[in-house]
Amino acid sequence: MTIPTPRRLALRNSVLALALAIGLGAHAVAAESDGQPGAVVSGLDQSLLDVMQHAKELGYDGRYAKLQPVVLQSFDVPYMTRIAVGSGWASLSADQQAQLVDAFGKFITATYARRFDGYSGEKFESLGEKPIGQGTLVQTRLVKSDGEPIAINYVAHQDNGHWQVVDVYLTGSISELAQRRSEFSAVFARNGFDGLLASLQQKVAQAGNEARMSS
Repeated sequence: MTIPTPRRLALRNSVLALALAIGLGAHAVAAESDGQPGAVVSGLDQSLLDVMQHAKELGYDGRYAKLQPVVLQSFDVPYMTRIAVGSGWASLSADQQAQLVDAFGKFITATYARRFDGYSGEKFESLGEKPIGQGTLVQTRLVKSDGEPIAINYVAHQDNGHWQVVDVYLTGSISELAQRRSEFSAVFARNGFDGLLASLQQKVAQAGNEARMSS
């Protein structure tokens, strides 16, 4: 199991603005699970634990195959992609938006398949929920085999009766979506749609190559 500790970014104002946007966001793709936000996160955690426990026999490609439907059900990938691209999203055609959503979903899946690459007795623990904007913050932690806890908090929102995750806070306070927005909106501003799509595809390929080489 490999969960890196991301570098802290000077994004406090951006993160707060993003949290408000998430709380007020109205778009979500329909998920099969319409349970409470804690149940959605619990289901995701159980899938991750299962992948970790069978990580070596599955290999990277097997982990990716098992996690892809879980990611697409648990995360509001279209909403997250729109936030990550930023203001340039509205300038894209429906086909371009769909291509970026597909690439971003593959990127999330590849990231999880690479990170959760082994098991040595880790367990997930739920620490409760609290409102954030019009969404919900689901607080959890991953307890390593030596007892060290790693806070992993999720922001979920609801649309049409369905709850889905729209952001993950590693170590409890570092917004992954804010980091992706900082990175990907800059790529889009410099290189447009083609550049951003190529960047996402490259990151997916790189994650797979690195994971296969380390196995």
